[in-house]
Amino acid sequence: MNSSEKTTDSYYRSLTRNIVLIIVGVSVVPLILITLTIRHFSQTSYQDKVIEHLQVLNKKHKQNIDSFLRERLADITVMKDSYTLDQLANNDFLKEKLQSLQKNSSDALVDLGIVNDQGIQIAYAGPYDLKRAHYAEAPWFKEAIQQPSYISDVFPGLRGIPHFIVAVRGSDNGRQWLLRATVDFDKFNSLVENIRIGETGFAFILNKKGEFQTKPRTEVPPLKDPYLNFLSPDTRDNEQEGIVSNSQVDGKGVIHVMSRLKNGDWVLAFQQTESDAYKALYLVRTVSVLIFFVGVIGIIVVAVLLSKRLVKRIRQADQEKEMMTEKFIEAGKLASVGELAAGIAHEINNPVAVMLEEAGWMQDLITDAGPESIPMVDEFQRSLAQIKAQGVRCKQITHKLLSFARKTDPIPKKVNVNDITREAISLCEQRVRSGSVKIQAQFADGLPTIRVSPSEAQQIFINLINNAIDAIEPKGGAVKISTRQEGDFLVVDVADNGPGIPSYVLPRIFDPFFTTKPVGKGTGLGLSICYGIVKKLGGDISVNTAEGMGTTFHVKFPIPKAREEKTGH
Repeated sequence: MNSSEKTTDSYYRSLTRNIVLIIVGVSVVPLILITLTIRHFSQTSYQDKVIEHLQVLNKKHKQNIDSFLRERLADITVMKDSYTLDQLANNDFLKEKLQSLQKNSSDALVDLGIVNDQGIQIAYAGPYDLKRAHYAEAPWFKEAIQQPSYISDVFPGLRGIPHFIVAVRGSDNGRQWLLRATVDFDKFNSLVENIRIGETGFAFILNKKGEFQTKPRTEVPPLKDPYLNFLSPDTRDNEQEGIVSNSQVDGKGVIHVMSRLKNGDWVLAFQQTESDAYKALYLVRTVSVLIFFVGVIGIIVVAVLLSKRLVKRIRQADQEKEMMTEKFIEAGKLASVGELAAGIAHEINNPVAVMLEEAGWMQDLITDAGPESIPMVDEFQRSLAQIKAQGVRCKQITHKLLSFARKTDPIPKKVNVNDITREAISLCEQRVRSGSVKIQAQFADGLPTIRVSPSEAQQIFINLINNAIDAIEPKGGAVKISTRQEGDFLVVDVADNGPGIPSYVLPRIFDPFFTTKPVGKGTGLGLSICYGIVKKLGGDISVNTAEGMGTTFHVKFPIPKAREEKTGH
């Protein structure tokens, strides 16, 4: 591959690459922008929807738990207000009321007790042996005796198992006492434990110290800060509920939704991993990413295929344009040379005719005067013969130049190609009578007539036959002329078994004035004239040759169609 071909290939590769980049850029950039925009708004919308759902769920359960605690506190408040201390201090009476409360509250209360201002439980109804228990040093008693009503944190107490109490304060003759009830921890815990969403979503309750008020969760201890901050004095007065916090647990994003319970002493928290909460969103996002990449790959493939096809068309068009340009240049060159040849031939013809006439006149004078009366008559005769011979040659050259310029007998007629070819052979046979060249003719029968100028057609065949004879002389050989029909064309083949045409000469054989013959042997116009005549008739001329194997010229004449033949066009 030469440098020109490399440059051309590089240009078309660059053109293909640029077209691919433009198509991909114009297609993919809007696709990316649309995808990112849709993804952003869909993600934001979906996350807001999930958070809103979690907030509603948390708020609903917060109301349920608060209602549960208020109902338990209301139960014992009504009891405290309805009965006297003496009545409540009766164990049997207290047991009867406990059974009534358990029936109405679905066994939410475990036991009841009356504690005097000294912290001594003076009456008790329940499954444990806690009568006369001392609570004077118990933190819950110290706080409860100071308040009209009280709900404690979860603690093990004297029974050694987690529980919490609700208590109301009463007064008898200036002395304070407490009616307390123990809430069933399992029933209370079930209110929270049953809050489940997805695979990782769960709820729990913490007090202000970060201690579990429900069954402990192993997933929660490292994350007490968000909840403690939520219950800190700085945010305690903030009425906002359902605050959302995001943090990392074991490298996973976690969502927290929190609400205050028990007048802000507890926090009801809901925790769920982001991957679980946004599972559907992530699935849609993964699918959309796959669709996006498949789409991009499809765009790239289509862009490459279209670009290659488009560049291939452009390359073909450029090649056709280049060929047409070469033909135009060649046609222009032939036209210019033809005009030049016509002008030169016209100017030379007349002087040459005068020269020939004068030479003939001088020969006549010598003949009339008698050769013996003229000294050196032989030299005069030889010189006049030479002048006449060269004049005839000049006339033949000018005749060819005029033919090249299409100045001779251009009127087409209906002719038989076999007859024209036969006449051309007869004219050329004079050259081969004394040589070792044989001319063979093989004409097909029944060929249709063609419309050509007889003299132009004859000139074509004479030139080709003379060239074939020149190619095989002086070694000798055979020239074979054949005719045949090939589709809509009549084909005349002129073949010789000479040395063939060298490959480096082949591209120039139809150029005007190009010849490989010795100086004075050829003018270089024969094949140019043949080429111009055949092309003018709408035919074609081509050559097959191989060095040492001979040469064959194929001359194609279009067969006129019936309608054209009838109209004479």
